[in-house]
Amino acid sequence: MTDHTFIEAFFTLHRGLPRQAPGSDASTRHLLSLCGPLPERPRVLDLGCGPGRSALLLAAEAGGHGGAEVTAVDLYAPFLEELRTAAGARGLGDRVRTVRADMGALPGGEFEDGSFDLVWAEGSAYVIGFDTALARWKRLLAPGGTLVLTECQWTVEEPSAGARAFWDKECPLRSTAGNLAAAQAAGYRVLGVHHLPDSDWAEYYGPLAERVRAHPVAGDPATAAALAATREELDVRARHGHEYGYTGYVLRPVTAGDGGAWPARPETPADVAAVRAVNLAAFETPLEADLVDALRADDAWVPGLSYVAEGPDGSVAAHALLTVCEVDGVRALALAPVATDPALQRSGAGSSVVRAVLAAAKERGEFLVLVLGHPEYYPRFGFVPASRFGIRAPFEVPDEAVMALVLDDSVPVPAGTIRYPGPFGI
Repeated sequence: MTDHTFIEAFFTLHRGLPRQAPGSDASTRHLLSLCGPLPERPRVLDLGCGPGRSALLLAAEAGGHGGAEVTAVDLYAPFLEELRTAAGARGLGDRVRTVRADMGALPGGEFEDGSFDLVWAEGSAYVIGFDTALARWKRLLAPGGTLVLTECQWTVEEPSAGARAFWDKECPLRSTAGNLAAAQAAGYRVLGVHHLPDSDWAEYYGPLAERVRAHPVAGDPATAAALAATREELDVRARHGHEYGYTGYVLRPVTAGDGGAWPARPETPADVAAVRAVNLAAFETPLEADLVDALRADDAWVPGLSYVAEGPDGSVAAHALLTVCEVDGVRALALAPVATDPALQRSGAGSSVVRAVLAAAKERGEFLVLVLGHPEYYPRFGFVPASRFGIRAPFEVPDEAVMALVLDDSVPVPAGTIRYPGPFGI
């Protein structure tokens, strides 16, 4: 039996099923709503479309009343045939174009840079890898375009050996925080995150399980292997489904308006006075400016993790600082304070300096960053509620205001109370 015969048998087993991955029309619509306004008739690229359930919905509902123009890509020709038939039956034949191609190596002539307002991939990015998808598909987006993809990931801090034994050989999983960090590192900002409910798995696995139960005894090795692999997948879900799930990410490449126009760099001794001035201007009291000065003289200070964003004239427009803190005795970093010149707020300078200092921390091998801040601002950088990891502040504060960003999900995340360095006075 060759890989080709197994793959053919596997897809033959899946032919005619409504979905090829967990999902639902409700989740597709919700992810679409997180994209924000689209052009009247957006150009949509559905990668790894399968039989086209999402492509059909996008063709009918994305954009204005006219729906979208959808280019649907898959390598398996029978799936594309199913989609063309369904599109014709629904009167969408003129809005859906099918292309048989490898979504990991799209031909440049047919898929030029900036050709699509929306790139969509439900349950398919894992084929080439989440990080690879982020890197290769960004060029396809028109200015202001959006990438939507769903990815299987761990939903518990410590997956069991049984769950890992299956997924590590199939497609190593990360956490939500890990995938958000990867998106940020790849130059995206996060518009929304949607955790697919268990019912979305039932929409996929229900028909598939019935197909397996009704399948006659396999007479050839390839079909037997495909049936065995599918039964194993269904069994792992039944036993370990609480440990992993699918999550949708709605992402948009960072542009000059998001902070790309504000070059960021580590502070130098010549910046000390300007950093203090920005913190004095940004806050109502001098407490934050004094905190920065006190941290410079403390053991918590990390050289190279105090960053500034420069204005067009070279002045300091914004400042962000990472210093050492602890969670249950384990080293982490605290992001505080973050300050932007009031005259330049909402210009992207603050976003630029935060992204830069987080990227620097990741490059240094740091693995966990904590922040106490606005829950509508910091998630764009990948932060999630710290309570998901059992991390809490040493004082009373709303749960959603204490957030964590995992920069390296190969390191176990500690649980416990944050211990700030002395200058914080906590």
